[in-house]
Amino acid sequence: MNISDYKGVWVFAEQRDGELQKVALELLGKGREIADKLGAPLTALLLGHKNIDEMTDKLGAYGADRVLVCDHELLTHYTTDGYTKVIAEVANIEKPEIIFIGASFIGRDLGPRVAARLETGLTADCTGLDVDTENNNNLLMTRPAFGGNLMATIVCGEHRPQMSTVRPGVFEKLPLDEAREFKVERFEVKLDSKDIRTEVIEVIKSMKETVDITEANIIISGGRGVGCKENFAILKEAADALGGTVSGSRAAVDSGWIEKAMQVGQTGKTVRPTIYIACGISGAIQHLAGMQDSDFIIAINKDADCPIMKVADVALVGDYAKILPEIVAQYNEMNK
Repeated sequence: MNISDYKGVWVFAEQRDGELQKVALELLGKGREIADKLGAPLTALLLGHKNIDEMTDKLGAYGADRVLVCDHELLTHYTTDGYTKVIAEVANIEKPEIIFIGASFIGRDLGPRVAARLETGLTADCTGLDVDTENNNNLLMTRPAFGGNLMATIVCGEHRPQMSTVRPGVFEKLPLDEAREFKVERFEVKLDSKDIRTEVIEVIKSMKETVDITEANIIISGGRGVGCKENFAILKEAADALGGTVSGSRAAVDSGWIEKAMQVGQTGKTVRPTIYIACGISGAIQHLAGMQDSDFIIAINKDADCPIMKVADVALVGDYAKILPEIVAQYNEMNK
């Protein structure tokens, strides 16, 4: 393999039912930074059928130099076989140097399959990305390793493209710039129903009311120190008063105190709210990886020496059940 033949940065622009997923726009922001360092174009790869043309303008406005559209009726709904075949074919022809995929349910399924088809490596759940322009433009892919006890930076030095998946919320999308110039190109998709071993018969959406904690400006998060499921009512009351939402650590989720969808950390979601209040959370590296980029961190814990107290902007030693109501009272006083 001659790695010098590979040029450009690609972002898989994941969409569902004609709606671009947030992680795709976040990856365009990071992809723009990497592409600028390499002096290379940034391409958004968009697969689907019907209404996908409406998404090209948004991809350009959020940083793409080019939107490569793959339109086919068999791409209407995601299938592992269909999407893998198309992406592998276009990548073998165009030879991108880097491919970023969001670590959504779809991305976690798609990324490894595409990497295997392209005979290259993939680093999953990255929390940091950079490029070494002094050493073959190697992509520096950082992720927690050994149960989150250390951060490993991984390179794929001998194969191209270099691929990584990134969880939603890790990077920030660029400001919307509707005046950006970009071009749209179309790839002629050759796909047959025989290429796909599964058939989507019906799509049924669950009408469950959930809160996306990655969009919250104020988060009050509880850990093992909260004590029990019933005590999360204290956090919920305070969050409602502050206009925020509740989340939890893995310990709280494993104990059944809060739903998995509300978990912050390496195996949960990455959040970056304006204010993050951690109650009874020790601050293991797995949890810190999911919230350390919050604008302002308040930690409440009875243990003054626990790790989260060292990264917090304000560390309060004491009982969260007494401190949270005081925070709410002072907040209400300020906003009279």
